[in-house]
Amino acid sequence: MRFRFMSLAFGLWSTMSCAQVPTSFKFSFNALKSGEDYEAVSAVDMYTKEKGWGFDFNTSNRAEDRPYYFSVAVPEGNYKVTVTLGNKKRAAVTTVKAESRRLMLEAVTTKAGESVRKTFMVNVKDRSINNGEVVALKTRELTKLDWDEKLTLEFAGRPALQAIELSRVEDQVTVYLAGNSTVVNQEDEPWASWGQMIPRFFKPGVCFANHAESGLTLGSFIGSKRLIKILSIIKPGDYLFIEFGHNDQKDRGPEAGAYKSYSKHLRTFITAIREKGAIPVILTSTSRRSFQNGKIVNSLGDFPDAARKVASSENVALIDLNVLTTTFYNALGESGSKKAFVHYPANSYPGQVQPLADNTHFNTYGAYQISKCVIEGIKSAKLGLADYLIDRTTTFDPANPDAVSSWHWPESPGSNVLKPDGN
Repeated sequence: MRFRFMSLAFGLWSTMSCAQVPTSFKFSFNALKSGEDYEAVSAVDMYTKEKGWGFDFNTSNRAEDRPYYFSVAVPEGNYKVTVTLGNKKRAAVTTVKAESRRLMLEAVTTKAGESVRKTFMVNVKDRSINNGEVVALKTRELTKLDWDEKLTLEFAGRPALQAIELSRVEDQVTVYLAGNSTVVNQEDEPWASWGQMIPRFFKPGVCFANHAESGLTLGSFIGSKRLIKILSIIKPGDYLFIEFGHNDQKDRGPEAGAYKSYSKHLRTFITAIREKGAIPVILTSTSRRSFQNGKIVNSLGDFPDAARKVASSENVALIDLNVLTTTFYNALGESGSKKAFVHYPANSYPGQVQPLADNTHFNTYGAYQISKCVIEGIKSAKLGLADYLIDRTTTFDPANPDAVSSWHWPESPGSNVLKPDGN
């Protein structure tokens, strides 16, 4: 079953005080946790605004081989989430995604009768800014799970859920992501971006807050008050990862260009973030799938070079994602690289009567591999974030990526045949 998520973004939600809105919960989905201050949940407990928690989007854990959703109404913040997985009678494989398809846990296997506890961090954001302003969302964002009043978890694969514990915490290093469609949490299959895959590789101590959106430039990110929003909540020691260029390339006017407005805006970001005691990191734009004579050619003009120059002159850490992704696509080859992008024949998804052939936006395999490129960049730049990696010993070489055949992604129910803005 596939459906289009329809959840409203409540811009005034964060104006409610912590005293009014609970920020700590325990839910039990079987009898194992009864009597331990856990709220007992049955398959018929559907989410309502009045109750503030429950199974969502007409799904429940009655389905053992289909995704189901559980939502909890919470205010903005970082949440520590612990899930107990397993089933008394059967083996299970559980993948957990949060909000707009952020990968949290990947294919956790449990034997019959086995239970495992896993903990991860989820950021919940809202539109409100301290001075009474709000982030200017695009129309398509108004129904995104990333901007609603809930923390939503998706359990996929052949899931087995016993319990959920969650509570808001203040002790996390928050990594804010500013970018475009190559970074944003893509809500619908088959689209994906590295920003929604990277949380899977980090243990508690770090939480990712993705403020990217499709079609944005550095200038429109500022103009839609997204930078002001980040500045209103970022704290000393946090990070801001900045990846733009695809859409900035289309700007027109006397001040437009890689070495003019683009570089100027990058410096604006850097100065503002440093004034907050936080750490800016520049990423060059992901390469497009643009082959000539069997090799990727640069289709982004001077923008990658401009980003490198700003990082060097401002003494800012640089992750050269343009180089890393070029190596990755060349390793797959001109034909094989289609497997990392949204290239699908007609009728692969509901309502998709035409083939999808997008050389800018990634599918889940491509996004996952590129998130590994970003992690290698984090390690090469010697950022403190590397201390929080689940596995620091394994390295990823984009010249030798994971085999496409080894990739498995349990798809979410929602799909969309429209290309994200900024193609």
